[in-house]
Amino acid sequence: MTQTMRAVVVEAPGGPEVMYLRNVPIPDMRPTDLLIRVESCGVCFHDVVTRNGVLRRGIKMPVIPGHEVSGVVEKIGPQVFGFKPGDRVTTTQRRHICGHCMYCRSSRETSCNDREFLGDIGLNGGYAEFVAVQQDGVCHIPQGVTFNQAAITSCAIGTELNAVRDVGKVKMGEKVLVTGAGGGLGVHGIQLGKLAGAYVIAVTSSKEKQKIIFENGAHEVLLVERGEDFSGAVKEATGGNGVDVVIDNVGSPTFEATRRSLAMGARWIFVGQVTGDFVKLNPAQLFMRDISIMSAKSTSKKQLQDALDLVARGDIKPIITGEMSLEHASQAHSDVEAGRSTGRIILKPGL
Repeated sequence: MTQTMRAVVVEAPGGPEVMYLRNVPIPDMRPTDLLIRVESCGVCFHDVVTRNGVLRRGIKMPVIPGHEVSGVVEKIGPQVFGFKPGDRVTTTQRRHICGHCMYCRSSRETSCNDREFLGDIGLNGGYAEFVAVQQDGVCHIPQGVTFNQAAITSCAIGTELNAVRDVGKVKMGEKVLVTGAGGGLGVHGIQLGKLAGAYVIAVTSSKEKQKIIFENGAHEVLLVERGEDFSGAVKEATGGNGVDVVIDNVGSPTFEATRRSLAMGARWIFVGQVTGDFVKLNPAQLFMRDISIMSAKSTSKKQLQDALDLVARGDIKPIITGEMSLEHASQAHSDVEAGRSTGRIILKPGL
């Protein structure tokens, strides 16, 4: 007899109302999988654009959303080593990688051609009581780190660590601009930028979030209307030069304002894209000013381990707005989509 679990299922793209709580089969396990009893799952904007149809590539519905997972090992596959039932664990954003390609063998498994993003394909995601994840995407949770904190470390902190440290290579004394500063990515990007020794300028459209953005390390907070050109304020804050690095968590809606905010030789790191809109660009606007455009795509296992260490030491503080049950997943998505949450909302199957 097939065992079942409670899970939030999206059968076709749409608004928050297309998310239904169902009883579905517990995910099948591969030989290198761990079956994890989910304690906490963060709600990411990636989940929103998966659900509403903005993100299409790699999506195979019906899906159980959710890739920011922490919990307790329920069962292990026959080829798993280093984990046992009862272990407290958290995951990267991937359900599977090949483990042997040039990317996997160089800690760049985020680019593995065989990768499966957790919560994008089929009925195996974090908005559920159980999830199956390959051991290559699982880390032990350090002592003193809670399930809620661990759940959001991979995406909300690890991806920003990827952007700030590994791609952006932020140096002490540089000026860094963080867009979407009040969101789940941005508020942790601010902390990481400050930890790297940078002068951090944050951009937000939410007056209510100014205080917490300052509290998380921003040296200046620019409050702007959505669609407003904030480049003049950035230039003023940097003595007319612009910023050395941008950690861009927004994408198209702030593209032109961000471009105008760049200093000569700046590095522009794309982390998020909140709409499906395209942008117009004259390449000369970049190469004549020696601008580099790069991207930080999710989190490797090594980056997750490093991020967990930062959290365990208290160097980075995970910012959590609140907890909701699976029954309130639609409300969580509405809050995230409207920009009402600061940091992350956590879904708790046990509530």
